[in-house]
Amino acid sequence: MHKVMTRPRTRQAGAPTRPPTRTDPRRPTAARTPTAARTPTAAARTPARPLRPTRPLRTPPQPPPHPTELFTERLLLVLSGQKPVHWAARHIAHTAFDELTRLAELAPLTVNGRRPTVHRIGHYEPRPGVYEVFARIGTGPVLRALAFRLHLGADQKWRCTAVEVATPPG
Repeated sequence: MHKVMTRPRTRQAGAPTRPPTRTDPRRPTAARTPTAARTPTAAARTPARPLRPTRPLRTPPQPPPHPTELFTERLLLVLSGQKPVHWAARHIAHTAFDELTRLAELAPLTVNGRRPTVHRIGHYEPRPGVYEVFARIGTGPVLRALAFRLHLGADQKWRCTAVEVATPPG
């Protein structure tokens, strides 16, 4: 076997650590072109960059959503059949879970496979730690009413204690 090129295994003293620079006579180098002549053409070729702000723009932190909004979304997903009833089980009290299970079987917020949307949410606070919530739910051209009650437990977690859905007559 005939080797074409070999390299020394150890570096010799005084040997360069990198390969020699390329010397191509067809390519202009910095030594041949004066600096003053190069600067205008280089500046003309590069487009102007937009100025960047010195520090990134920050959006102010958003407050957490109100419990009425969270529970409206949870109940909407269960009553439209997008999520199973047990998905929200830990947030629902005993009798309300039975009502929700009965309502979810009827799928009152599903119309022709369309997803329901929340139009408006309102609430009334009869006493501290209790909300009575009402929401308008739209599914296509049909509006429905969703009402439920929230109680703040001793563990500082909100739980739904009653659920009702009203459908339009006819």
